[in-house]
Amino acid sequence: MTESSGPVPEDAGDRQAIEHILGRPLSQAWPAGALAPGSRVTVVRDQGWDGPWQAEFPGTIDATGAPEPSTHAQALGGELLYWVTFDESQYDCDGAGPYRRAQIWGRYLRAGPGAEA
Repeated sequence: MTESSGPVPEDAGDRQAIEHILGRPLSQAWPAGALAPGSRVTVVRDQGWDGPWQAEFPGTIDATGAPEPSTHAQALGGELLYWVTFDESQYDCDGAGPYRRAQIWGRYLRAGPGAEA
């Protein structure tokens, strides 16, 4: 079981903006076995390429939307996409940013107490 400091309050304005961009509401049905909102994670780099982020860093699974299965062709079977709020703003591998929150593929998350990079 993942340690959790409790749900991270969602920012209603952010949620509405994301839903507007996606053209659909974000699910709130949390899948069984998924990391819980409030879980501390480290966002990690991929060993096979220089990305998707410039560095490894800590964050928290947030309640913007429930984890959803990735439909990307390179996703692993059953891989979930999580909303993660970063402890500090971050830049992606292309130098875009800074980002304070992003939807992260499950393979790039390492769960654990404090989840320090």
